[in-house]
Amino acid sequence: MAKDNGGGAVARVFSAVSGIFAPLLPAMAGSGILRGLLILAVQLGLVGEGSGTYVIWDTLSMSVFYFLPVLLAFSAGKRFGASPYLSALIGACLLYPDFIQLMGDIGNGAVSEFLGIPVILMGYNSTVVPAILAIWVYSFLYKFLDDRIPETLKLVLLPAISLFVMVPLTIMVIGPAGVYVGEGIAFVVNWLIERSAILAGVLVGGGWSVLVSMGIHWAVNPIMINNIAQNGFDYICPFTFACNFAVIGVALGVFLKAKNRQYKSFAMSGVVTIALSAIIEPTLFGMLVNNKKLFAAQIIAGAAGGAFLGLTKVVATSFVFGSVTTFPAFVSADAANFGFAMIGLAISLVVGAVLGFIFTGREDKLA
Repeated sequence: MAKDNGGGAVARVFSAVSGIFAPLLPAMAGSGILRGLLILAVQLGLVGEGSGTYVIWDTLSMSVFYFLPVLLAFSAGKRFGASPYLSALIGACLLYPDFIQLMGDIGNGAVSEFLGIPVILMGYNSTVVPAILAIWVYSFLYKFLDDRIPETLKLVLLPAISLFVMVPLTIMVIGPAGVYVGEGIAFVVNWLIERSAILAGVLVGGGWSVLVSMGIHWAVNPIMINNIAQNGFDYICPFTFACNFAVIGVALGVFLKAKNRQYKSFAMSGVVTIALSAIIEPTLFGMLVNNKKLFAAQIIAGAAGGAFLGLTKVVATSFVFGSVTTFPAFVSADAANFGFAMIGLAISLVVGAVLGFIFTGREDKLA
């Protein structure tokens, strides 16, 4: 893959994120394919939801995403020069069952305390920002402690101090900050939809991948679920479809243009994975983040499709992730809704494929 050698802050951030995710791409891609096959099996009536087969299959296909904070913390520790094992332990603390139970039935926003200090509790499964940001901060503490603690005491003191400082700091400051950013974005999206559905389609359809790359898209999902529960439909969900089909389009363009077999294979696996399971992370982090032109192509394509979906007021009648297997979510009392949805997604896919083809060099390859 063609690399961007720019030295700007944004380029460094995306380079770091790409490097952190790179070791996880095979697990994420494989899990995505398995998730897509499960969805297809359920829709064909081969597997019943709630059955033992369903639960075990769902577990093996979704665990990599549930435990992302642990896996990302380990990878970030290696990237930032901290102990990857202590980093993974910091991430694991965020998913410890007793900690999760502190939220009770309240969920995000429940309040507890640590040493008399109020703590706003959040759920961290499947999140990206808290773990990466926490380990980036931890890398400075780790290097400080590693330089100053005597070798005879390092085995005990370094991990003890690391955990005692970083876990509360992450739970009290870093984690909630990431979640609240996502909730703020959700508020802005709903506000935009009320005033200009076309502009909302452009921003969400084009920008959803940016939210996914930062892991804060999960905070928007409850808004969609709430909209469907209260109104029976939601305008945001179709925009996320536009993003996913833009990524499919760009990956297809790369497949058609590139000569390198490994690169073509990775691109096609992205097409299949997203079409079946709606999981864009492997393609996003493995192909787009390191290539500004391809990332821009996906944003433009998603914005184009999102604009059409906003213009035609397309809605989703159930909360789903954008893939071919979840098209039934566009079936509604308005017969035109499904047709407009297909046109909007076709726009995203075709624009993405054309731009992906144009912006791909024949000699490009995976890093």
